[in-house]
Amino acid sequence: MDESVKKQLLEKNDKLVNMVIERIKRDFVDDIAIIGITGSFSTNDFHEKSDLDLIIINNTDRGWGISHCFILGDVGYDIYCTPWETRIEAAANLESPYISHLTDLKILYCAKPEDLEKFNSYRQRALDSLSKPIGKECLDRAKKHIDLAKQSYTNTLLTDDIGLVRTASGDLLHCCINALTSLNNTYFKRGIKRYLEDAINYQYKPDNFETMYMSIIDAKTIDEIRNKSFNLLKSITNLYERMDLDLVKHPTPTYDNLKGTYEELWCNCRNKIVTSVDTNDKSYAFHAAFGAQRFLDAMSEMIGTKKFDVMQYFDAYNLDMLKEEFLRIMDEYLEEYNKVGRKVVRYETFEELCEDYLQQLI
Repeated sequence: MDESVKKQLLEKNDKLVNMVIERIKRDFVDDIAIIGITGSFSTNDFHEKSDLDLIIINNTDRGWGISHCFILGDVGYDIYCTPWETRIEAAANLESPYISHLTDLKILYCAKPEDLEKFNSYRQRALDSLSKPIGKECLDRAKKHIDLAKQSYTNTLLTDDIGLVRTASGDLLHCCINALTSLNNTYFKRGIKRYLEDAINYQYKPDNFETMYMSIIDAKTIDEIRNKSFNLLKSITNLYERMDLDLVKHPTPTYDNLKGTYEELWCNCRNKIVTSVDTNDKSYAFHAAFGAQRFLDAMSEMIGTKKFDVMQYFDAYNLDMLKEEFLRIMDEYLEEYNKVGRKVVRYETFEELCEDYLQQLI
């Protein structure tokens, strides 16, 4: 860029910033806490049509009155507020794609010293999280983005309007990028034009990530968009699962955490499955099997029990197989109790139950 043009752009920005600060001092002295600059003018990655990205943190709802969206010459500008309790809080928790708006913000105006102290506490919280080794917290954040990407992929299948399918694939791509960023416990320091450039340098990414990323953008037909979106989503999901196994310490069954789980499986699932099969009630059997699957999945995740696949044994035309295999699974689950020396809580009579229950201490 020509130096004279660059100088003119920077001088224009200075005038805009001074205009906003003048308005604050006149009308919003108690309502606006901080103004900072982010975006391309902050990273020196701007062009002649770049707008000025200001972060204006408001203390009150009245501060929203400073907002103004306008076109100056042929460049659009959007002066808006960023509340502490929503966008700043989300950035501090690494739950926002715009973490750089907090961590890399160049402050231009601060109303009071306590406002700066408050801002720095949010910033430090984000920096502390970013300095941690990649582990469960990062993967949990990534999982949220992956789940959103799955919803977006579903939306590509629910319409035959190519514009809507492309929009859904854009949502998916955005979510996958955010998931990958969380998996690497980092954030985008530059804008959308640098997303791919930044992401391909991550330590953890799928093989052929750049090719899969661009294949969604290059896709011409609805089927191609769907297929390419699926490939990227699947690759990100597989990466998450590998990292989860390698980097996250998972719980293991113990005497204490197994307490009551076999009995709960019996209570909530066993008799439902037995009764539904014996009465040949296909709908009842299906939902009972699904409920058992959800419970067993939860136990596997929460306390580290063996993974069981109940639903593979559901066959509406052979319900006896479901009953037989589920009872076998219950026996295998009971082995978890045996390994840690826990006994099943079982009573033959009400009197036996009552005597034991009333003797229990808090």
